[in-house]
Amino acid sequence: MTITNPLRNPPLGDQLLAQLRSLIVRGELNVGTHLVEGRIAERFGVSRGPVRDALRQLEIEGLVETRRRGVFVRGLSDDDLVELYSLRGALEGLAIREAIARLDAADWTPVDEAIEQMRAAAAAPDAAKFAAADLDFHSAFYTIGDNRWLTATWALHRPLFATVLEITNTDRDLVPVADDHAHLSDVVRSGDVDAALVALAEHLDGSCSRIRATLSERPRPQPAF
Repeated sequence: MTITNPLRNPPLGDQLLAQLRSLIVRGELNVGTHLVEGRIAERFGVSRGPVRDALRQLEIEGLVETRRRGVFVRGLSDDDLVELYSLRGALEGLAIREAIARLDAADWTPVDEAIEQMRAAAAAPDAAKFAAADLDFHSAFYTIGDNRWLTATWALHRPLFATVLEITNTDRDLVPVADDHAHLSDVVRSGDVDAALVALAEHLDGSCSRIRATLSERPRPQPAF
């Protein structure tokens, strides 16, 4: 198939979803806020179709819930973050086990490229690009492990982690974080499964702690819709 006019920007629906997700994670939409399709469509200048799709995806991600009178914000609590990182640890631990099992045959280029991109973003600094490279790094373990169901499960949660990381990485020195990823890569590629799982746990625990501290300082939201 030949694409004569490739899209230069994300579709409006994707942009809307990203903005709503960010508003909820940042705490700029209060828990319990009624998300009315018509109001959101008017606010963002889109039709109701993309709004409906965005709300459906946010419900899958656990950020909103449908009640009898419509869709309401559930938010992202401290307990939610702990549970999310527990899930991520379980998924990524399996991904790393499977990546190590394919150690010699695997192409580690995506891991190395992600580290270089993180270093460049840290030097800029650019929190959004760093968060994207950060998740590219972790996603590479799933790709190397070659378990498509595991990869698909991680893909469901990656957008939420991307938003959380972008918020957390703002106004902080990202060079040590890039170095930490390089260290994790070295341990995984050593082939020592136990050491790799310990390094992963320490890595994710540190990330979770930083995110919890950052999001605990979120200001009290003002009505947005």
